[in-house]
Formats: sequence, structure tokens, C-alpha cells
Amino acid sequence: MLALKSREFRKEREAGWNELEQLVAIAQQEGIDSLSTADLRRLPLLYRAALSSLSVARSIALDRALLAYLEDLCLRAFLTIYTRPLAIGTAVRDFLARSLPRAARFIRLHVFLALGALLLGALSGFLLVYADEGWYPVIIPAGLAGDRGPASTREDLLKVLFTKDHNGFSLLTFANLLFSNNTLVSLLAFGLGFLGGIPTFLLTFANGLMVGAFVALHARRGLGLDFTGWMMIHGVTELGAIVLFAAAGLKLGELVLFPGHRSRADALAEDGTAIGEVAVGGVLMLLVAAVLEGIFRQVIANTDERLTVAFVTLLFWTLYFTLVGRRRQT
Repeated sequence: MLALKSREFRKEREAGWNELEQLVAIAQQEGIDSLSTADLRRLPLLYRAALSSLSVARSIALDRALLAYLEDLCLRAFLTIYTRPLAIGTAVRDFLARSLPRAARFIRLHVFLALGALLLGALSGFLLVYADEGWYPVIIPAGLAGDRGPASTREDLLKVLFTKDHNGFSLLTFANLLFSNNTLVSLLAFGLGFLGGIPTFLLTFANGLMVGAFVALHARRGLGLDFTGWMMIHGVTELGAIVLFAAAGLKLGELVLFPGHRSRADALAEDGTAIGEVAVGGVLMLLVAAVLEGIFRQVIANTDERLTVAFVTLLFWTLYFTLVGRRRQT
């Protein structure tokens, strides 16, 4: 009687199981992107049907062979749908080519808010210091200012902007220190998002305030363009990373304050992957910025060349985050 019930149960549903097994086999061998649009739509439906079959099979105590088959099929389907490839090269390529730019576009409103805070701070810092250099020590901490300040002459600032260092070891060490420092600052902007996002916004504004103050100090001595090249050869990438971290922090703040119809835990669980991917992307951008700042900025001592590198990096990141990873319409 039990064997007859198992055969009838299998006969009614076996076609769907076979179709799911075929799609899973193709996805495992060639990648899930090899499936057609119709197959991608069918896959989750077949998976849910198989789960339902497994639940029924367990409740009516069908034979163990059928239960084992359905458990294996459902597990393989789950891994196909919800997990990333285990191969490191494939995972990295998928992250850079799809996940990261899509995640950044998912929180694009927060990206624009973070960018707005940074630009507003930069404009405020520039106007304050350009009008009165007494604001400079108020905005710039003494440890960060170094030897640059209201007492600096044009010649003093020129030495900083165009001193070349051909010692490769010291350049790499400098790049590593910059990467570590900038990562800590950016992670702080990200982590403060749990406090509602407001501290993240203020920290991003403060970063922009310092950038504007530095530019104004040099602009008053006729070195505004030279300093812009000196800073932006790495600054486009570095400030872009800070914007990504801040945007992720602002998204966290939104989920904490306004989870909507979801609970806070569900909201963080559903959107947390994209937020985490944006933060990882920010770390990678800081690594690139550290190389540009610690090596290329020291080696390239020509303002036009520095500005060219800055423009190329700006164009690259803009195209990357706006175009890469968009699924082609079929």
C-alpha cells in the first residue's frame, strides 16, 4: 500500500522534478547566467513546488528513497538559486562585474545624499577659509595640517606639491599607512549609520569641509589648480570610497529609523547584502586610492598629468557604477 502511494505521488509530480533537476544541472555546469529568461522564471517556481512535495512526502511518511531524492534535489536547487559560486576567480569576477555596481545603484539615493554632504562641506570650507584664513586652524586638525597653514608661503606649499620621492620602499610604506588610515575613517562613517545616519552625514560634511579649506589655502596663493591636481589624482577615488561608505551608513540609518512595513531585523536581513557589498567596494576603492596617492602622485610631478589622471579615474568610476552590471533586455 505504501509503495503504491509513493508511485502515485511520484507520477503526479515527477515531470516538475525532472525539469528542476535539468535546470539545476545546467546552472551548476555552465553558470546560472546560461539559463534563458523563461528558465530563470521557472526555476524558483519549480523549487517551491519541490519543497511542497518534500513537505507532503514527510507528512505522509513515504519511502526513504523518495525522501532522500527530494531532499537532495531541494538542497541543490537552493544552492543554485541563493549561493554564489565557490570558485574564487568566479566569485571575484561576479562581484566586480555585477554585484558591486548593482548594489551601488540600489542605494543611489543615499549615494547622492552622501555626495551632496561632501560637496556642501567642501564649498563651505572653501568660502570660509578663502574669506578669512583664521578659519583654517579651526577646520583642520593640527596633526593633519602638517606644515601647511596660514603662515605658509607660496614657496613652502610648492615644495610639498612637487617634491618627488624615488625611493620605492618608502612610497609603498606611505601608501599602506594611507590605506589603513582612510579605511578606519571610512568604516567609522559606515558604522555610525546604526545611530540613525545623522552622524554619518555630519562626518561626511566634515570631510568635505577640510577638503574645501585645503583648496582655499592654496588658492589664495595662486596654487589652486596645482593643489587640485595634487589632491585629485587620488582624491577622486578616495572621496568616492568615502561617499560609498557614507551612503551605506545612511541606508543603515534609514532601515533603523524607517523599516517600513517590515521589522527592523527583516529589513536589515533583506537589504544588508547590498549594503555590505557597497562597503566592500569602498575598501577596494581605498586600496586603489592608496596606490595612486602613495606612488603615482609622488612620481608624477606635473599638474596637467595629475589632472589627466584625475579626469580618467572620474570617468572610469562614473561609467563603472552607472553602466556595468546592467542586464541586457531580451
